[in-house]
Amino acid sequence: MPSMEVIHRDHEYDSRLLPLLRGMQKRHFWYQGRHRFLLEAVHRRLRCAANQAGDYHVVDLGGGCGGWLDYLLGRRRFAVSEVVLADSSLAALSMAAECLPVEVERRQVDLMDLPWSRRWDLAFLLDVLEHLPDQEAVLAQVREALVPGGLLFITVPALRWLWTWNDDVCRHLRRYRRRDFSRLARDCGFELLDARYFMFILSPLLLATRFAAGFRIKFKTEEQRSELAVRMHSIPHPIVNGVLTAAFSAETPPGHVVRFPWGSSLLAVLRRPEE
Repeated sequence: MPSMEVIHRDHEYDSRLLPLLRGMQKRHFWYQGRHRFLLEAVHRRLRCAANQAGDYHVVDLGGGCGGWLDYLLGRRRFAVSEVVLADSSLAALSMAAECLPVEVERRQVDLMDLPWSRRWDLAFLLDVLEHLPDQEAVLAQVREALVPGGLLFITVPALRWLWTWNDDVCRHLRRYRRRDFSRLARDCGFELLDARYFMFILSPLLLATRFAAGFRIKFKTEEQRSELAVRMHSIPHPIVNGVLTAAFSAETPPGHVVRFPWGSSLLAVLRRPEE
């Protein structure tokens, strides 16, 4: 815990959803597909990195219950010397202890006031940026925390025309296009190495189910909407979840060889320039 109090902003991410999130990160087809797509991006980038022979210092910013680090550490093909899960929520950090190795440090931080300078080789900001009002300020903080040449991997929901009631329930402030990251990288002092859509194969099914649910949710109370959202985000029947996992997983590695024209999510890779 830091020396100064860290405020967890529930209006940006509701702590009551953490138990649901923890279960989803382990088994839900969306997280399994995202993790697989992201891991491929990490391995491809590190094969080209100057630090190939070194041990990496890794931080997951806003990493919640630790689902991504759990997946990464079990499948990585590179050495690490330090791994930190950083989040503003003590509840999330406490839950993360159930799945992460003891050598992973859990650190309570405020993304608007990171305590590091030139510390990390790899940083992750996964489905976090869309919740934050001042995204430029956050990216400036992350840039300062990276070593020169350090990499930042970002995932966000994609394309404004895919906005549904689910974005409102999840408290998203925005969805992104590829060219948004050209501007963000330039304005925040990064080099943009890549920006590509994913969850392309299942995006029509996702959109159809959310629009169908939108008709049901329109006339419900706030409490009823929350209950429906929880049911919609629950892990599907094992057979259905298995089929959807296989479909989403089929995007890796093809989605790193060719660029999908759209997708419900977007992956961006940024680098702090060498000095």
